[in-house]
Amino acid sequence: MERADETIMPAVYKEVGQDLGASPSQLGYLSFIRAFTQSVSSPLAGILSLRYSRPSVIGFGTLFWAVSTIGVAISQSLFECAIWRSVNGIGLAIVIPSLTSFIADSNSEDGRGLAFGWLNLVACIGGIGGGTVATLLAGHTFGGYAGWRVAHVLIAVVSIFIGLLVYVFVEDPKFSGRTHRKLHEGKDDLGQNHILSISMWKESLHAIRTVLRIRSFQIVVLQGLVGSIPWASMVFFTMWFELIGFGHEGAASLMVIFITGCAFGSLFGGWIADKANRRYPFIGRVMCAQFSSLMSIPFSWFLLLALPQDSKRWSWYAATLACMGLIISWCQACANSPIFADIVHPSHRTMIYAFDRAFEGSFAALAAPTVGILAEQLYGYRVDMVIPETGSKIEAFALSRGLFTVMAIPYALCCLFYTPLYVTYKRDYEAVNKSALLDEEGIYKQAFE
Repeated sequence: MERADETIMPAVYKEVGQDLGASPSQLGYLSFIRAFTQSVSSPLAGILSLRYSRPSVIGFGTLFWAVSTIGVAISQSLFECAIWRSVNGIGLAIVIPSLTSFIADSNSEDGRGLAFGWLNLVACIGGIGGGTVATLLAGHTFGGYAGWRVAHVLIAVVSIFIGLLVYVFVEDPKFSGRTHRKLHEGKDDLGQNHILSISMWKESLHAIRTVLRIRSFQIVVLQGLVGSIPWASMVFFTMWFELIGFGHEGAASLMVIFITGCAFGSLFGGWIADKANRRYPFIGRVMCAQFSSLMSIPFSWFLLLALPQDSKRWSWYAATLACMGLIISWCQACANSPIFADIVHPSHRTMIYAFDRAFEGSFAALAAPTVGILAEQLYGYRVDMVIPETGSKIEAFALSRGLFTVMAIPYALCCLFYTPLYVTYKRDYEAVNKSALLDEEGIYKQAFE
């Protein structure tokens, strides 16, 4: 549902732009506002997870983003929509790091790549559902309400239901043992511990300092700063397909194919990285990530520049997007998420995922506005020349050039920035395992005393 909530707005950019009178750069700012608010709010997830069970944090964040999604649906101006999109980012910020650390704690070191692959697969299913529903409803009205507004309300209602299920039924493995129940007594439900307590903030600051000093974390964040930009710019894919002339159904089906390819690609990438890591410890994951990011450049070139922008070539686009998704989607599942779980103490895992989101998201938030600005100012995109029924080949050409500019260079830098991990990953892994062993010995010594 988190991914569905993220994808519905980009899927209806064209309709929102017509309804609210927004240009591509203004639509890009809607994505920028949500992504930037999400990134700067992400540390909240790490702070809350130190004291409260993650299912309760996830449930609360889900409710928060669902209410803001309804706010987007009832917005009558671009300004109102921007306000609700910023609130939406706060809810997403709370949920995602908590969920990622939950998966890391629930799986062994040798199987985390595959586990994160499954997580991304399920998330992509949500993205397919959200994007497809929004795109198909966008061209219709229901009781006088535009289809894109109805799509937002539907996603919000289902999100509330899922959030309640998580809050009521999911158990946090961090609080499952007797030692942890004693150490965290009274802290397993949101609201039982005062969030403004001095001890909580001291503990949070210590965790933040610990995470930020880890060299491998700094390196992964550096590559993520540039590596997340292409993915953020892909929010314009649906609009680009419609400008070519594929229509709502054709654009929706192409996005389904691409997201499905990314889903299975992430799963395959996580699985192959687990295999590579067992055979080549501490370098196998890095090699897989570099391969995926490097191959993204020729795929982006072929899709955006080499293929004829002709609505009769739907099958060509479908085949390209399927292959592209299978290869370019490895990095998060095969390297980033498993490496983060390996280089910090288990109690700090949510914090490291939260700060990764904070740094990467704030930088990637610039991608969507940049694509819009490049398309308009450099490549000649004209808002008033877009034909809603048939699209516009000239505007599609301009948008594709803007997309490629924002995708190719960051992918090359991303591949390069992974390189120092060949040195730092093993060192940080050994350091955190030594620290965890000392902490465990101290806990058991106190228990016997």
